[in-house]
Amino acid sequence: MPASSVTDAPLLRAARGEDVPHTPVWFMRQAGRSLPEYRSIREGVAMLDACMRPELVVEITLQPVRRYGVDAAIFFSDIVLPLKAVGVDLDIVPGVGPVVAAPVASLADVAAIPDLTPEHVSFVTEAVGELVVELGPTPLIGFAGAPFTVASYLIEGGPSKDHAKTKALMFGAPELWQALMTKIAAISARYLEVQVAAGAAAVQLFDSWAGALSPSDYERHVLPYSASVLERVAALGVPRIHFGVGTGELLGLMGSAGADVVGVDWRVPLDEAVRRVGDRAVQGNLDPALLFAPTEVLLAQAADVLARGAGAHGHIFNLGHGVLPATDPDQLARLTDFVHEHTQR
Repeated sequence: MPASSVTDAPLLRAARGEDVPHTPVWFMRQAGRSLPEYRSIREGVAMLDACMRPELVVEITLQPVRRYGVDAAIFFSDIVLPLKAVGVDLDIVPGVGPVVAAPVASLADVAAIPDLTPEHVSFVTEAVGELVVELGPTPLIGFAGAPFTVASYLIEGGPSKDHAKTKALMFGAPELWQALMTKIAAISARYLEVQVAAGAAAVQLFDSWAGALSPSDYERHVLPYSASVLERVAALGVPRIHFGVGTGELLGLMGSAGADVVGVDWRVPLDEAVRRVGDRAVQGNLDPALLFAPTEVLLAQAADVLARGAGAHGHIFNLGHGVLPATDPDQLARLTDFVHEHTQR
C-alpha cells in the first residue's frame, strides 16, 4: 500500500472518483527522450542497462517531476524489461525497438521462459524504494506491458505494423496462444506486485498494440488475460490504469477488464470515451503532436479536453500517447501549469 502521505494525492483521488483540488496531470514518456538532462545522463548507456541501474532509474524518473511539477512520476523502465530479467535474449535496438533473438514458436519455447520472482528484479525494488522517499507526497506509477503487446514482441521478434505472425498464432494455435498469454500475464502481474510492494502508489498496464484487434477478437483472445493481471493487482489496493493505442472501439471492453481508470488515446473525443467506459475514471487525451503547435492553440485544445472530461467519474489529464522525442520541454511546462490553473477548485 502507498505511504499515508500519498493517499490523498490528486491523481489517486481522481482515480477513485473523489473530489480533487485541481485536475491532476502527468505525461506518458515524460521521463525520457525529450529532456536534455535525460539525453545527457543516458549518453553511452544502453536502454536496458539504464533500466537496471537503480541510480539512473531514480534520477531519470525524477527529472520531469522537478521540471514540470506534474502530479505523478512514472517509473523509468520498458515493458520488455521483465523478459530480459528472467533471461529472454532480447535487446532494445536504437531506432527499431525491442528485438528478440529467438521468437516464440512452440510450447517448448513458452516453457523455457522462467516465471518472474522478486529476485530477478531486485534493482527495481531498490529504485522504487529510493524514489518513494525522494518523491514524498507525489505518487509513483509503476507499470507493465499487457499480455497481447508483450506476446507480439515475442512472436514477431520485434515491432510489427500488421502483427501478422501474432494473429496467425492467435487464430491457428490456440493451445500455444493460451500458454504464452498465461505465462506473460503471470509475469506482468508479478512485476506489478513487486513495484507496489516497494511503494508504487498506482500502476498502469500498457497494451500498446491492442488497437490492431477487432472487438470480438480482443474479447475472446486477449481480454481474459489482461483481466487476470488487473484482478491480481486489485488485492493490492492501488489504482489501476489500463491504456492502449488505437483502442477507441475497445474502450468498453477494456473498461470491463477491471481497471479503475481507462486511458484514452487522441482519436476519440473524451466525452465519447466517458460514455463508452461507464462508471470509471478516464485518463487522457491530448494529441501529442499539438505540443508542436503555437501555445495558444495547444492550450485551447487542452481546455477542450478538460471540458469533455468534466463529466467523467474522475479525470487524469494526459496525452493520448507518449511525449514525442522532439517535443520542447517548455511546452510541457506551460501545459502542466495551464491544467493546474484552469481547473483550480
